[in-house]
Amino acid sequence: MVELKNVSFRYGTENAQADNENCLQGVNLSIRTGEFVLLTGPSGCGKTTILRLINGLIPQFYPGEITGEVLVDGKGMKDRELYDIARTTGTVFQNPRTQFYNVDTTGELAFGCENQGIPEKEIYARIDSTVACFRMDRLMDRSIFHLSDGEKQKVACASVNVADPSIILLDEPSANLDYDSTLILRDIILQWKSAGKTIIAAEHRIAYLWDIIDRAVILRDGQIIRELSGGEKNGFMPDDLRSMGLRATSMEAPSDIKMDALLEGDTPITLRNFRFSYHGEKQSIVNYPLLQIAEGEITAVVGRNGAGKTSLLNCVCGLEKRCSGTLEYQGKVYGRRSRRKLCFMVMQDTGNQLFTESVLEEVLISLPKGTAGEKEKALKILQSLDLAAYVDRHPQSLSGGQKQRLAIACALASERKILLLDEPTSGLDYAHMQETAMLLRQLRDMGTTILVVTHDMELIHACCMRLIHLIE
Repeated sequence: MVELKNVSFRYGTENAQADNENCLQGVNLSIRTGEFVLLTGPSGCGKTTILRLINGLIPQFYPGEITGEVLVDGKGMKDRELYDIARTTGTVFQNPRTQFYNVDTTGELAFGCENQGIPEKEIYARIDSTVACFRMDRLMDRSIFHLSDGEKQKVACASVNVADPSIILLDEPSANLDYDSTLILRDIILQWKSAGKTIIAAEHRIAYLWDIIDRAVILRDGQIIRELSGGEKNGFMPDDLRSMGLRATSMEAPSDIKMDALLEGDTPITLRNFRFSYHGEKQSIVNYPLLQIAEGEITAVVGRNGAGKTSLLNCVCGLEKRCSGTLEYQGKVYGRRSRRKLCFMVMQDTGNQLFTESVLEEVLISLPKGTAGEKEKALKILQSLDLAAYVDRHPQSLSGGQKQRLAIACALASERKILLLDEPTSGLDYAHMQETAMLLRQLRDMGTTILVVTHDMELIHACCMRLIHLIE
């Protein structure tokens, strides 16, 4: 049993969130053994903070002011060591890279069990069983660095499954997963549930979980504002979800969306002979003799994890030195180097492209040289993305969703003609997803061509009118 008794928490100075975001205020929550509870609500409501209290990362890695009691199986968390907690509690983090300790996938699955001293034969048996359940044979004995973000997420889930903890914490586990992989994750969660495990998931994309959870706990501003039992949640209507900032509760496969890559009257941007493979691998992950994109439109790029969607974006914007091919745009031919000045990419892990000491500085360095009234323009961009309150904050101290909006702000400031976005709504709540869709529409109306890699069906319906489906 997991219990939070009148828990309040405020992060220390280094991790503080403006306006007390992600802080908790007098939270009381009891989760029974074997229960599956969904924590949901707008970004910054405190979902991840609750998970960190349960797995011991608060206060050992995230110091701050805490009052109240956190109990797991009747034991207080204050004086427990992380290695002791890890025997019973496993966590899948929003960014899987933060929990990897090996460079190969098989070693990563074995790592937790090896640390616990489990016999080698038992470790291999657990790995074989997990690989079969997750349908991930092709991911074994692979370099972690050559996996897509969705594949990394699958490995992270599998590593927790191999360790076989009694309590499983999931922090946005579907954020980087394609439709099929999300259904596989759902099946795994059902297996965990059947095995009597206690499951606590912090999620924005709730559709794949809504009908299998025992209870939904809705948070806002660090407080629980509503708890829904199984029967109550079934009576929740779309308007009720929107009023609480929640995503849709129905799923849709990308293959069911009827959109073309080009329509009559479109002016095409043409990619010719785009080919790319990782060093030492014979098979090309990008191989397109001819691919056309509609100029001045928002095109969604969909496909399974590992289909090469992110690699395609990296090639288009000139980041991959081993990529061959040219891009034809408005009568000019662009090679790899010249494409860097034509395109701006918002990466999936936006923390990798934020370099300055403050949010305002990050936008300022993205503005073209000689921009008049640069500070005022930067502040206006930040305000349009609900980031004006964070101008003096260090970019790396922002939440995942805030970092994504900051990267989009930098893209807007750059005034590049082609904007590439890799899962821009990963980790975003409904309101910020809609804000992102509105901003992309505004950029399109300004003549920007936008290519969006996404698994987010709500985003596609909100702003995309063209679609490219990549197949492995």
